[in-house]
Amino acid sequence: QGKFTLLRDSRTDGSFLVHHFLSFYLRAGCKVCFVALAQSFSHYNIVAQKLGVSLTAAKERGQLVFLEGLKSCLDLLFGEDEQSGQPSPLQFISGSVSNLKDLFDFVRTSLTPADGDSWTGPVLLVDDLSILLSLGATPVAVLDFIHYCRVVVCSQLKGNVVVLVHGSEDSEDEENKLVVNALCHHSNLILWVEGLATGFCKDVHGEIKIIKRLSLESTEQDVTRIYQYKIQDRNVSFFARGLSAAVL
Repeated sequence: QGKFTLLRDSRTDGSFLVHHFLSFYLRAGCKVCFVALAQSFSHYNIVAQKLGVSLTAAKERGQLVFLEGLKSCLDLLFGEDEQSGQPSPLQFISGSVSNLKDLFDFVRTSLTPADGDSWTGPVLLVDDLSILLSLGATPVAVLDFIHYCRVVVCSQLKGNVVVLVHGSEDSEDEENKLVVNALCHHSNLILWVEGLATGFCKDVHGEIKIIKRLSLESTEQDVTRIYQYKIQDRNVSFFARGLSAAVL
């Protein structure tokens, strides 16, 4: 409880980690607010069904609050959100505001416990944060949003925040690099997925670096473990480098 987990990928797609955490927290009985900016609801639902979870059922029972970023963007651009009378969580796209306060208010309202709630704890899941920069948000606005989410979800509500960002060390996107580096300094756990330096391999899809921060305040050395992985239809297999079943 109260942890901030950063999912980072470079030269590969780390979205399989998002699907894992989404199904994991729903099975654990947590209240989940999922800010889904990368894919549609049907995409996440199809993958979740393979993992034994129904997002539709989770929404109906109030366990899952789903923000479909793609649809919200279209509604904003074509003015369809005005009919509801409520500001869109992605209101900054219209240029009327420069911060992400509406998105933060959406998260806070979604995860604040109501009378009669029996969920084990609140969870904020974001896929993926880099898209906010592509939509025009400034790095300061994105980092402010994450800071206030950590204060409310992790500190006040004793829940967890899990965020995916795309970031390659050799990227020329300075804004994204700034956000990724800042988030790394504030994370309790970093799961960094990278493509193989040697190129494509059908039996090894990439490497995952697990960086556990012992303390954000002290200068203790981080604990780092590196594994290789292979994504299968319904799960992911992990193994030490060079110990793939195809090699052995």
